[in-house]
Amino acid sequence: MQEPHSSERFQRVRIGLTGLAFVFLLVLLGTAISRSGDSAPATPVAANGLDNDVVPDEPLAELGVAPGQSTTDNRAAERASDAASRQ
Repeated sequence: MQEPHSSERFQRVRIGLTGLAFVFLLVLLGTAISRSGDSAPATPVAANGLDNDVVPDEPLAELGVAPGQSTTDNRAAERASDAASRQ
């Protein structure tokens, strides 16, 4: 079996890369077209000016369960610091 010349090899690599770029652009175009229909139509704001569908910035804070140390952890830390300061 004969080994192809360097010019033939370079041409095959160039054709392969061109095909790969074409497939990439085709997928990119298909994705852009499919996403253009996904956008929901704009809904009017309620009469009072408040939008009920707005997601709160801090949902845990609204529930009163914001992340952080719990009160029992705080009490334990206070006891430990009190005991350390007495010594």
